[in-house]
Amino acid sequence: MKYTTLGRTGIDVSSICLGTMTFGRQNSEAEAHRQLDMAVDAGVNFIDLAEMYPFPSTAETWGDSERFVGSWLKARGNRDKVVIASKITGPADRFAHVRDGKLKLNADHIAQAVDASLARLGTDVIDLYQLHWPERPTNFFGQLGYTHSDNDSWTPIVETLEALADQVKAGSIRAIGLSNETPWGMMTFLAQAEALGLPRIATVQNPYSLLNRVYEVGMAEPSIREDCGLLAYSPLGFGALSGKYLDGSPPAGSRGALFPEFGRNFNERAVLATREYVALAKQHGLDPAQMALAFVNSRRFVTSTIIGATTTEQLASNLASINLDLSEEVLGGIDAIHKSNPNPAP
Repeated sequence: MKYTTLGRTGIDVSSICLGTMTFGRQNSEAEAHRQLDMAVDAGVNFIDLAEMYPFPSTAETWGDSERFVGSWLKARGNRDKVVIASKITGPADRFAHVRDGKLKLNADHIAQAVDASLARLGTDVIDLYQLHWPERPTNFFGQLGYTHSDNDSWTPIVETLEALADQVKAGSIRAIGLSNETPWGMMTFLAQAEALGLPRIATVQNPYSLLNRVYEVGMAEPSIREDCGLLAYSPLGFGALSGKYLDGSPPAGSRGALFPEFGRNFNERAVLATREYVALAKQHGLDPAQMALAFVNSRRFVTSTIIGATTTEQLASNLASINLDLSEEVLGGIDAIHKSNPNPAP
């Protein structure tokens, strides 16, 4: 395993992070524990959660991912060996079951969410606490264009930072991060933290894969210059880049089969690009999924790549990507495909 540091926090994490979005829907508690054991045995010390996981989130299952990791931490007695990241849910109609659905990123909601996550995890501190998506209306979750409204009502960023600072002072969280954020949001959080002596954003968790390299446009430069790296999620494009969806029906039990409503990685352009990336990998004797992950792992602005799996076989393959260094010929082939069909699944 390789390791890096979360921003300027001094917290060292593995360059591969285990995502837990499937824990509680596609994976049982026992299966989750097996995945956690396998990841830690491979050198992973970084685990990413969210209060509303598993996803898709329901009134019956939300919080189960944290509960499963909490029971694993208790059983293994290894809390001091792992870095735990979690997130507070942003406002959205589909999450009416989370804290009565009136979600804000203010002091009251942050305190409630942190306390509940700590209880589910059975720990006294969350190492990295992230805002799952902005409270303000902006362009995220695949929306490239931005439409401004002068009548927006949302918690000011400084108020959110002050609430997070209170949690840091209380010892409930160690570091803070953003997710599904824009360049304006990232730089505003950083600037206000510096101006007011508040906690500094350490990371941004946004989608990034061969099918979605939008992060490179406005976020990569400040990530490097400001030591605020990317935690890359969906690095396999919902599993598309493994190639398993290219021929015939989606495999039984796969996320593509279970949740077809999340199909941005399976549109016509995305399928075309995936075929080319899979062909490139096979041309060079590489596993397509490992090639896709190795590309993400190699980007300078990436702090850690968040992998998720529903089987231990998938997890073992994904973990092995950390040892794959792509040749200049392969990287050139990737860039050629990207230039001919850029960002088909933003």
